Amino acid sequence: MGAAVTAVSSNGTYTFTKPNRDSITLLAGLGVEGDVHCGETVKHRSRVAQDPTQPNLRQVHLIHGELFDEVRQDGFDVAPGQLGENVTTSGIDLLALPTGTLLKLGEEAVVEVTGLRNPCLQIDAFQDGLLKRVVGRDAEGNIVRRAGVMSVVRTGGVVRPGDTITVELPAAPHRPLERV
Repeated sequence: MGAAVTAVSSNGTYTFTKPNRDSITLLAGLGVEGDVHCGETVKHRSRVAQDPTQPNLRQVHLIHGELFDEVRQDGFDVAPGQLGENVTTSGIDLLALPTGTLLKLGEEAVVEVTGLRNPCLQIDAFQDGLLKRVVGRDAEGNIVRRAGVMSVVRTGGVVRPGDTITVELPAAPHRPLERV
């Protein structure tokens, strides 16, 4: 089975979780139509407080559904949309993609991967101890973020569960993902 969208989620108000939808509409240069994080400039509260004129590199949050299976083995119950993502995927290693990768979601929509999600303490407020499962350290002591990737919308379109995902890597040399 190839890479696919398993769920789509959005929310027009600031809450940690996002309800699942039958579809979402991506708007070029803005994000998910009707979502609280939609816009050309930053919408995440902490970033707005720092500088509200920063470009919004976090328009669409994608997370690999396989993460939910992994944390379930440790007793956590997480479903699509509950970690605030807009697009839940399967069959694609989002965390291994280089910066600038284009993901075609369904028939029209294209997002460009900008970096790793930097998870916050709200994850522990959602389920105590979950933050340590989605952020850790590798053998060399480097921080490893596993809570998905962020992207910007290059081409708008409707995205639905069951849509295929096509990957277009950027020209080499590839830049590894960093937190955004």
